[in-house]
Formats: sequence, C-alpha cells, structure tokens
Amino acid sequence: MGNRLVNSQLNDVKEFLSKTITTLEDFLNETTITKLIEDIEDDRTYTKLIFANLRRLIVYSEEGLDACSIILQCEPFQKAAAEKTLYKIYHQCIEEFFSPKNDAWFEDSRSAYTGRNSIKFYRNVPASIARLLNSLEGEFQRIREELEYYETDYRTKMIQTK
Repeated sequence: MGNRLVNSQLNDVKEFLSKTITTLEDFLNETTITKLIEDIEDDRTYTKLIFANLRRLIVYSEEGLDACSIILQCEPFQKAAAEKTLYKIYHQCIEEFFSPKNDAWFEDSRSAYTGRNSIKFYRNVPASIARLLNSLEGEFQRIREELEYYETDYRTKMIQTK
C-alpha cells in the first residue's frame, strides 16, 4: 500500500478512536453501576463485567490514539510503523469490541445479514448499555472492514521476514 493510503487510514482511525474514547468516557463518567441496578433488576456481577470491558476498551483506544498521533507527526512518514500500529489497533480495539476477552457480550455474525445490530448480551442489561454499544457498533464495523487487510498482510510480512 502506498504511503498516502496508509496515512489516510491512520488519520481515519485516529479520528474514530478519539470519538470512541469520548463516547465511552462520557458514559462511564456519568453512569454508576448502582444507578443501573436501580433501573433494572439485574445481576451486579454481570454489569461490573461489562464496565470492566468498557474500561479496557478505553485503555486500548487511548494507546492506539497515542500511537497514531506520534506516527502522524513523524517526518518522513513511517509506513512500516503505521502498518504495525493499524494491525495492533485491529486486534486490541476492534476485535476486543466484537469479542471481549471476558465474554461480557458476543457478536452474532448472522445479524449482519439482517441489518440488525450484531452485539448480543448473555443476560438482560440496562437499556443505556445496549444503546451505547449499538451506537458504537456501526463505526467499529466500518473500521474493521478497512483494517482487515492488515490482519493478513502484516502477518504475511512477519512470516516472510523470519
């Protein structure tokens, strides 16, 4: 891929991560588990699990945003570093959103064909959590499609250099 295309993708991902961080921080700063439990009779442990995953997603997103900012400031543009960063963001942010390590929720891949949201929860969750993830899903899906190239390309390059 050309430097311009990688640079453009890095800028796009940087903007996406910035918006995602703002949305997640606003939600977490304004919401408490106690308040959510009042709104719906729910399992406190499960809600804490969801919050833990949202916090992890913020941390990964902030790390990715910092990396994008640093690479975009470098002259000349470091294409290899940018590709490695996009690969890392794909795995730490995008994949974590659709398939969190702590199994707070899961992706129903069949939903993509029906036009519905693909994030599903194992238990009932407060409506505000469902709305939050549904509002983020479209952009995560768009970025995932853009960065899937790095899943195979970067791995191929690493195997070839061994």
